[in-house]
Amino acid sequence: MSLLTPVQFSPVAVLFDMDGLMIESERALLQCWRETADELGLQFEDSLWLSFVGQSDRACHELLRTRLDEDQLQALLQGCRTRYDTHVEAGLPLKPGLLELLELLSLRGIPRAVVTSTRRERAMQKLELCGLLPHFVTVITGSDVVHSKPAPDIYLLAAERLGVAPAHCVVLEDSVPGVRAALAAGMTPIQVPDLVVPDETARALGHRIVDSLVQARTLIEPALR
Repeated sequence: MSLLTPVQFSPVAVLFDMDGLMIESERALLQCWRETADELGLQFEDSLWLSFVGQSDRACHELLRTRLDEDQLQALLQGCRTRYDTHVEAGLPLKPGLLELLELLSLRGIPRAVVTSTRRERAMQKLELCGLLPHFVTVITGSDVVHSKPAPDIYLLAAERLGVAPAHCVVLEDSVPGVRAALAAGMTPIQVPDLVVPDETARALGHRIVDSLVQARTLIEPALR
């Protein structure tokens, strides 16, 4: 299957990840992790921070607990949170092609949901500050499920909230955990990688991979009713 073959069914709903997919936030967060760790004298490779992409806060914190004592962990989390608050409140940029894609889906009457591993309070803050909330019927966050991505629960809940069968949902994701979650839910994922380039194992999943939301639109638009 060509990675640029249009979606082979008429999507009834389109589900959007948030960080790294719609909002240019992952680079800012990576910078915050780096700067805070350096300030505290903690030495980590960038591969650790990149492994957080697509994961819930709980999963990231548990991974850090394997490397830090509780005082170090809390100092790292608080310092990173303070730095990141500054970026969020200043306004994070949107990914190219996002608003045009949302407008197309709205004109075609296709319902849209945000499906993010980010905790609810933070997710709603970002979406509101970026002016994205009016574009979506519902927002599903890591606070709404016990098992976040790569488990399918969060996507299955989104389909249930929209009243759409999972098989009729297209998912837009930047991360491999998100793609795995969508596939496990029986949905059709299109990956728009951000910081982490899919390796051969990820590509072997057989999903569509594109360079931008502009390209994602070229896959979705011909399939819309």
